[in-house]
Amino acid sequence: MRRLLITGGAGFIGANFVHHWLQHYPDDRVVVLDALTYAGNVRNLEQIRQRAELRFVQGDIADTPLVESLLRDERLDTLVHFAAESHVDRSIHGPDAFVQTNIIGTHSLLKAARKVWLEEKLVERHRFHHVSTDEVYGSLSAADPAFTETTPYAPNSPYSASKAASDHLVRAYHHTYNLNVTTSNCSNNYGPFHFPEKLIPLIIVNILQGKPLPIYGDGKNVRDWLHVSDHCRGIELVINKGVPGEVYNIGGGAEAENIHLVKTLCHVVDELFASESTLKQRFPDAPAVHGPPSSSLLTYVKDRPGHDRRYAIDCSKIESELGYRAQVTLESGLRNTVQWYLANENWWRAVMDGSYRQWLARQY
Repeated sequence: MRRLLITGGAGFIGANFVHHWLQHYPDDRVVVLDALTYAGNVRNLEQIRQRAELRFVQGDIADTPLVESLLRDERLDTLVHFAAESHVDRSIHGPDAFVQTNIIGTHSLLKAARKVWLEEKLVERHRFHHVSTDEVYGSLSAADPAFTETTPYAPNSPYSASKAASDHLVRAYHHTYNLNVTTSNCSNNYGPFHFPEKLIPLIIVNILQGKPLPIYGDGKNVRDWLHVSDHCRGIELVINKGVPGEVYNIGGGAEAENIHLVKTLCHVVDELFASESTLKQRFPDAPAVHGPPSSSLLTYVKDRPGHDRRYAIDCSKIESELGYRAQVTLESGLRNTVQWYLANENWWRAVMDGSYRQWLARQY
Protein backbone atom coordinates (compact mmCIF):
# COMPACT_ATOMS: atom_id res chain seq x y z
CA MET A 1 0.00 0.00 0.00
CA ARG A 2 1.31 3.42 -0.97
CA ARG A 3 0.79 6.66 0.91
CA LEU A 4 0.81 9.58 -1.53
CA LEU A 5 1.10 13.34 -1.33
CA ILE A 6 -0.37 14.86 -4.49
CA THR A 7 0.41 18.54 -4.93
CA GLY A 8 -2.00 20.54 -7.04
CA GLY A 9 -4.51 17.73 -6.64
CA ALA A 10 -7.49 20.08 -6.93
CA GLY A 11 -6.33 21.36 -10.32
CA PHE A 12 -7.12 19.97 -13.74
CA ILE A 13 -4.55 17.19 -14.21
CA GLY A 14 -3.98 16.63 -10.50
CA ALA A 15 -7.67 16.04 -9.77
CA ASN A 16 -7.97 13.63 -12.67
CA PHE A 17 -4.98 11.77 -11.29
CA VAL A 18 -6.50 11.59 -7.79
CA HIS A 19 -9.66 10.05 -9.28
CA HIS A 20 -7.58 7.66 -11.38
CA TRP A 21 -5.36 6.53 -8.52
CA LEU A 22 -8.14 5.88 -6.03
CA GLN A 23 -10.11 4.02 -8.67
CA HIS A 24 -7.20 1.65 -9.29
CA TYR A 25 -5.69 1.62 -5.79
CA PRO A 26 -8.69 2.08 -3.47
CA ASP A 27 -6.79 1.11 -0.31
CA ASP A 28 -3.97 3.63 -0.75
CA ARG A 29 -3.80 6.75 1.39
CA VAL A 30 -3.95 9.99 -0.65
CA VAL A 31 -3.25 13.45 0.77
CA VAL A 32 -3.97 16.36 -1.58
CA LEU A 33 -2.11 19.63 -1.01
CA ASP A 34 -3.45 22.58 -2.99
CA ALA A 35 -3.28 26.34 -2.45
CA LEU A 36 -6.65 26.78 -4.24
CA THR A 37 -5.51 29.62 -6.43
CA TYR A 38 -7.74 30.63 -9.35
CA ALA A 39 -7.45 27.25 -11.15
CA GLY A 40 -7.66 25.04 -8.05
CA ASN A 41 -11.17 23.81 -7.32
CA VAL A 42 -12.12 21.39 -4.55
CA ARG A 43 -15.31 20.68 -6.49
CA ASN A 44 -13.08 18.66 -8.81
CA LEU A 45 -12.81 16.15 -5.93
CA GLU A 46 -16.44 16.37 -4.85
CA GLN A 47 -17.37 12.82 -5.87
CA ILE A 48 -14.62 11.30 -3.72
CA ARG A 49 -14.21 13.97 -1.03
CA GLN A 50 -15.83 11.86 1.72
CA ARG A 51 -13.66 8.80 1.19
CA ALA A 52 -11.66 7.87 4.28
CA GLU A 53 -8.57 7.29 2.14
CA LEU A 54 -8.51 10.92 0.98
CA ARG A 55 -7.42 13.96 2.97
CA PHE A 56 -7.49 17.47 1.53
CA VAL A 57 -5.15 20.17 2.87
CA GLN A 58 -5.27 23.76 1.68
CA GLY A 59 -1.71 25.04 1.69
CA ASP A 60 1.25 26.34 -0.28
CA ILE A 61 3.96 24.00 -1.58
CA ALA A 62 6.46 26.74 -0.70
CA ASP A 63 5.57 26.22 2.99
CA THR A 64 8.38 23.75 3.69
CA PRO A 65 7.45 23.09 7.35
CA LEU A 66 3.90 22.22 6.27
CA VAL A 67 5.16 19.79 3.65
CA GLU A 68 7.57 18.23 6.15
CA SER A 69 4.78 17.76 8.67
CA LEU A 70 2.53 16.08 6.10
CA LEU A 71 5.27 13.72 4.99
CA ARG A 72 6.12 12.95 8.61
CA ASP A 73 2.67 12.77 10.24
CA GLU A 74 1.08 10.76 7.42
CA ARG A 75 4.22 8.66 6.83
CA LEU A 76 3.90 9.39 3.12
CA ASP A 77 6.26 7.53 0.80
CA THR A 78 5.30 8.93 -2.64
CA LEU A 79 5.07 12.55 -3.76
CA VAL A 80 3.45 13.33 -7.12
CA HIS A 81 4.07 16.97 -7.98
CA PHE A 82 1.46 18.59 -10.24
CA ALA A 83 1.22 22.01 -8.57
CA ALA A 84 2.30 24.72 -11.00
CA GLU A 85 1.44 27.98 -12.64
CA SER A 86 0.91 26.80 -16.20
CA HIS A 87 -0.72 29.36 -18.48
CA VAL A 88 1.74 30.88 -20.95
CA ASP A 89 -0.25 34.09 -21.42
CA ARG A 90 -0.31 34.69 -17.68
CA SER A 91 3.45 34.08 -17.49
CA ILE A 92 4.06 36.75 -20.13
CA HIS A 93 2.12 39.37 -18.17
CA GLY A 94 3.11 38.25 -14.66
CA PRO A 95 6.20 36.02 -14.52
CA ASP A 96 6.88 36.47 -10.79
CA ALA A 97 4.17 34.00 -9.76
CA PHE A 98 5.68 31.39 -12.06
CA VAL A 99 9.12 31.76 -10.54
CA GLN A 100 7.65 31.57 -7.04
CA THR A 101 5.47 28.50 -7.55
CA ASN A 102 7.34 26.52 -10.17
CA ILE A 103 10.89 27.08 -8.95
CA ILE A 104 10.74 28.08 -5.28
CA GLY A 105 7.77 25.79 -4.64
CA THR A 106 9.43 22.78 -6.26
CA HIS A 107 12.60 23.40 -4.28
CA SER A 108 10.56 23.56 -1.09
CA LEU A 109 9.14 20.11 -1.82
CA LEU A 110 12.58 18.71 -2.60
CA LYS A 111 14.00 20.10 0.65
CA ALA A 112 11.17 18.59 2.67
CA ALA A 113 11.52 15.22 0.94
CA ARG A 114 15.26 15.19 1.50
CA LYS A 115 14.90 15.95 5.20
CA VAL A 116 12.12 13.47 5.99
CA TRP A 117 13.04 10.66 3.61
CA LEU A 118 16.83 10.83 3.50
CA GLU A 119 17.96 12.45 6.74
CA GLU A 120 15.25 11.16 9.08
CA LYS A 121 14.79 7.92 7.08
CA LEU A 122 11.12 7.85 8.03
CA VAL A 123 10.10 5.37 5.31
CA GLU A 124 11.87 2.38 3.80
CA ARG A 125 11.26 3.41 0.18
CA HIS A 126 10.25 6.63 -1.46
CA ARG A 127 9.50 8.20 -4.83
CA PHE A 128 9.34 11.86 -5.86
CA HIS A 129 7.64 12.15 -9.24
CA HIS A 130 7.81 15.52 -10.97
CA VAL A 131 5.26 16.39 -13.68
CA SER A 132 6.67 18.71 -16.34
CA THR A 133 5.93 19.81 -19.89
CA ASP A 134 7.17 19.43 -23.46
CA GLU A 135 7.48 23.22 -23.62
CA VAL A 136 10.88 23.05 -21.89
CA TYR A 137 12.31 21.73 -25.17
CA GLY A 138 11.42 24.86 -27.13
CA SER A 139 9.87 25.01 -30.58
CA LEU A 140 10.04 22.73 -33.64
CA SER A 141 9.79 23.46 -37.33
CA ALA A 142 7.48 21.40 -39.49
CA ALA A 143 10.37 19.15 -40.59
CA ASP A 144 12.02 18.65 -37.19
CA PRO A 145 11.83 15.27 -35.44
CA ALA A 146 9.70 15.09 -32.29
CA PHE A 147 11.13 15.86 -28.86
CA THR A 148 12.95 13.01 -27.13
CA GLU A 149 14.21 12.85 -23.55
CA THR A 150 17.66 13.95 -24.79
CA THR A 151 16.46 17.00 -26.71
CA PRO A 152 18.36 20.04 -25.35
CA TYR A 153 16.27 22.42 -23.27
CA ALA A 154 15.36 25.70 -25.01
CA PRO A 155 12.41 27.28 -23.15
CA ASN A 156 10.92 30.35 -24.81
CA SER A 157 8.39 31.70 -22.29
CA PRO A 158 8.63 32.57 -18.59
CA TYR A 159 6.36 29.57 -17.96
CA SER A 160 8.52 27.05 -19.78
CA ALA A 161 11.70 28.60 -18.34
CA SER A 162 10.37 28.18 -14.81
CA LYS A 163 9.43 24.56 -15.52
CA ALA A 164 12.86 23.92 -17.01
CA ALA A 165 14.46 25.26 -13.84
CA SER A 166 12.29 22.98 -11.71
CA ASP A 167 13.27 19.98 -13.87
CA HIS A 168 16.93 20.75 -13.28
CA LEU A 169 16.41 21.04 -9.53
CA VAL A 170 14.73 17.62 -9.43
CA ARG A 171 17.57 16.10 -11.43
CA ALA A 172 20.16 17.73 -9.17
CA TYR A 173 18.55 16.34 -6.01
CA HIS A 174 18.84 12.85 -7.46
CA HIS A 175 22.46 13.16 -8.52
CA THR A 176 23.62 15.14 -5.48
CA TYR A 177 21.58 13.62 -2.65
CA ASN A 178 20.36 10.35 -4.21
CA LEU A 179 16.71 11.31 -3.82
CA ASN A 180 14.60 8.74 -5.66
CA VAL A 181 13.06 10.91 -8.42
CA THR A 182 11.45 10.52 -11.81
CA THR A 183 10.26 13.21 -14.21
CA SER A 184 7.67 13.13 -16.99
CA ASN A 185 7.32 15.71 -19.74
CA CYS A 186 3.84 15.73 -21.25
CA SER A 187 2.23 17.28 -24.30
CA ASN A 188 -0.92 19.44 -24.20
CA ASN A 189 -3.58 17.86 -21.98
CA TYR A 190 -7.35 18.13 -22.35
CA GLY A 191 -10.40 16.53 -20.75
CA PRO A 192 -12.71 16.93 -17.72
CA PHE A 193 -12.15 19.70 -15.13
CA HIS A 194 -10.01 21.78 -17.51
CA PHE A 195 -10.07 25.44 -16.44
CA PRO A 196 -11.79 27.49 -19.18
CA GLU A 197 -8.88 29.77 -19.98
CA LYS A 198 -7.06 27.03 -21.95
CA LEU A 199 -7.80 26.54 -25.64
CA ILE A 200 -10.15 23.54 -25.75
CA PRO A 201 -12.47 24.42 -22.83
CA LEU A 202 -12.42 28.09 -23.84
CA ILE A 203 -13.59 27.23 -27.33
CA ILE A 204 -16.33 24.94 -26.02
CA VAL A 205 -17.82 27.40 -23.54
CA ASN A 206 -17.49 30.33 -25.96
CA ILE A 207 -19.45 28.44 -28.61
CA LEU A 208 -22.17 27.68 -26.07
CA GLN A 209 -22.35 31.37 -25.12
CA GLY A 210 -22.08 32.72 -28.67
CA LYS A 211 -18.78 34.47 -27.98
CA PRO A 212 -15.84 34.91 -30.38
CA LEU A 213 -13.41 32.01 -30.78
CA PRO A 214 -9.97 33.68 -30.61
CA ILE A 215 -7.28 32.22 -32.88
CA TYR A 216 -3.71 33.44 -32.43
CA GLY A 217 -1.90 34.51 -35.60
CA ASP A 218 -2.63 32.27 -38.59
CA GLY A 219 -3.87 29.40 -36.41
CA LYS A 220 -1.28 26.99 -37.79
CA ASN A 221 0.65 26.45 -34.56
CA VAL A 222 0.85 22.70 -33.96
CA ARG A 223 0.45 20.85 -30.66
CA ASP A 224 0.45 17.18 -29.73
CA TRP A 225 -2.78 16.55 -27.81
CA LEU A 226 -2.92 14.12 -24.87
CA HIS A 227 -6.17 13.15 -23.18
CA VAL A 228 -5.73 13.55 -19.43
CA SER A 229 -6.74 9.92 -18.80
CA ASP A 230 -3.82 8.73 -20.94
CA HIS A 231 -1.54 11.10 -19.06
CA CYS A 232 -2.67 9.62 -15.74
CA ARG A 233 -1.97 6.11 -17.02
CA GLY A 234 1.49 7.19 -18.11
CA ILE A 235 2.33 8.71 -14.73
CA GLU A 236 1.06 5.58 -13.00
CA LEU A 237 3.47 3.50 -15.09
CA VAL A 238 6.40 5.79 -14.27
CA ILE A 239 5.65 5.67 -10.54
CA ASN A 240 5.32 1.89 -10.54
CA LYS A 241 8.01 0.90 -13.04
CA GLY A 242 10.13 3.94 -13.87
CA VAL A 243 13.87 3.93 -13.18
CA PRO A 244 14.99 6.47 -10.56
CA GLY A 245 16.69 9.47 -12.11
CA GLU A 246 15.10 8.90 -15.51
CA VAL A 247 12.88 11.17 -17.62
CA TYR A 248 9.91 9.92 -19.63
CA ASN A 249 8.05 11.80 -22.35
CA ILE A 250 4.28 11.20 -22.36
CA GLY A 251 2.34 12.20 -25.47
CA GLY A 252 -0.90 11.48 -27.25
CA GLY A 253 0.50 10.93 -30.74
CA ALA A 254 -2.07 13.41 -32.06
CA GLU A 255 -0.51 16.48 -33.67
CA ALA A 256 -2.98 19.07 -34.91
CA GLU A 257 -2.94 22.70 -35.99
CA ASN A 258 -4.87 24.95 -33.63
CA ILE A 259 -7.23 26.02 -36.40
CA HIS A 260 -7.99 22.38 -37.26
CA LEU A 261 -8.63 21.60 -33.61
CA VAL A 262 -11.02 24.53 -33.20
CA LYS A 263 -12.93 23.68 -36.38
CA THR A 264 -13.24 20.09 -35.18
CA LEU A 265 -14.75 21.28 -31.91
CA CYS A 266 -17.16 23.50 -33.85
CA HIS A 267 -18.25 20.53 -35.94
CA VAL A 268 -18.77 18.33 -32.87
CA VAL A 269 -20.91 20.98 -31.16
CA ASP A 270 -22.97 21.54 -34.31
CA GLU A 271 -23.62 17.80 -34.63
CA LEU A 272 -24.74 17.54 -31.02
CA PHE A 273 -27.07 20.54 -31.33
CA ALA A 274 -28.62 18.96 -34.43
CA SER A 275 -29.28 15.68 -32.62
CA GLU A 276 -30.27 16.93 -29.14
CA SER A 277 -33.12 19.46 -29.20
CA THR A 278 -32.77 20.36 -25.51
CA LEU A 279 -29.37 21.95 -26.16
CA LYS A 280 -30.97 24.83 -28.08
CA GLN A 281 -33.15 25.59 -25.08
CA ARG A 282 -30.24 25.42 -22.64
CA PHE A 283 -27.84 27.50 -24.73
CA PRO A 284 -29.95 30.05 -26.68
CA ASP A 285 -26.91 32.17 -27.60
CA ALA A 286 -25.10 29.37 -29.44
CA PRO A 287 -24.90 29.92 -33.24
CA ALA A 288 -26.62 26.59 -33.94
CA VAL A 289 -29.82 27.99 -32.44
CA HIS A 290 -30.03 30.67 -35.12
CA GLY A 291 -28.67 28.77 -38.10
CA PRO A 292 -25.02 29.64 -38.80
CA PRO A 293 -22.31 27.08 -37.95
CA SER A 294 -20.23 27.49 -34.81
CA SER A 295 -17.23 28.23 -37.03
CA SER A 296 -18.85 31.61 -37.81
CA LEU A 297 -17.49 32.72 -34.44
CA LEU A 298 -13.84 32.24 -35.52
CA THR A 299 -11.88 35.43 -34.81
CA TYR A 300 -8.20 35.82 -35.65
CA VAL A 301 -6.29 37.92 -33.10
CA LYS A 302 -2.76 39.24 -32.75
CA ASP A 303 -0.30 36.45 -32.11
CA ARG A 304 1.12 35.76 -28.65
CA PRO A 305 4.69 37.12 -28.13
CA GLY A 306 7.26 34.38 -28.75
CA HIS A 307 4.56 31.87 -29.73
CA ASP A 308 6.21 28.47 -30.25
CA ARG A 309 5.32 27.08 -33.67
CA ARG A 310 5.18 23.34 -33.04
CA TYR A 311 5.49 20.80 -30.24
CA ALA A 312 5.66 17.04 -30.82
CA ILE A 313 6.47 14.24 -28.37
CA ASP A 314 8.40 11.06 -29.15
CA CYS A 315 6.98 8.45 -26.74
CA SER A 316 9.16 5.54 -27.81
CA LYS A 317 11.06 5.36 -24.50
CA ILE A 318 8.02 5.01 -22.23
CA GLU A 319 6.39 2.73 -24.78
CA SER A 320 9.31 0.32 -25.06
CA GLU A 321 10.45 0.40 -21.44
CA LEU A 322 7.18 0.72 -19.51
CA GLY A 323 4.51 -0.46 -21.97
CA TYR A 324 2.69 2.86 -22.36
CA ARG A 325 0.18 3.35 -25.17
CA ALA A 326 -2.17 6.28 -25.66
CA GLN A 327 -5.67 4.84 -25.76
CA VAL A 328 -7.84 7.88 -26.51
CA THR A 329 -7.92 9.15 -30.09
CA LEU A 330 -8.15 12.89 -30.62
CA GLU A 331 -11.53 12.56 -32.35
CA SER A 332 -13.13 10.53 -29.55
CA GLY A 333 -11.39 12.54 -26.84
CA LEU A 334 -12.67 15.86 -28.18
CA ARG A 335 -16.21 14.53 -28.50
CA ASN A 336 -16.14 13.15 -24.95
CA THR A 337 -14.75 16.44 -23.66
CA VAL A 338 -17.52 18.47 -25.32
CA GLN A 339 -20.08 16.10 -23.82
CA TRP A 340 -18.51 16.51 -20.37
CA TYR A 341 -18.84 20.31 -20.55
CA LEU A 342 -22.43 19.98 -21.72
CA ALA A 343 -23.18 17.69 -18.78
CA ASN A 344 -21.35 19.89 -16.27
CA GLU A 345 -22.66 23.36 -17.08
CA ASN A 346 -22.96 24.28 -13.40
CA TRP A 347 -19.27 23.53 -12.88
CA TRP A 348 -17.89 25.78 -15.61
CA ARG A 349 -20.41 28.56 -15.08
CA ALA A 350 -19.51 28.70 -11.37
CA VAL A 351 -15.80 28.86 -12.22
CA MET A 352 -16.33 31.63 -14.73
CA ASP A 353 -18.90 33.84 -12.97
CA GLY A 354 -17.20 34.03 -9.60
CA SER A 355 -19.80 32.15 -7.55
CA TYR A 356 -17.20 29.48 -6.95
CA ARG A 357 -15.07 32.04 -5.13
CA GLN A 358 -18.04 32.94 -2.94
CA TRP A 359 -18.70 29.27 -2.24
CA LEU A 360 -15.02 28.72 -1.45
CA ALA A 361 -15.01 31.55 1.08
CA ARG A 362 -17.79 29.79 3.00
CA GLN A 363 -15.87 26.52 3.11
CA TYR A 364 -12.42 27.67 4.31
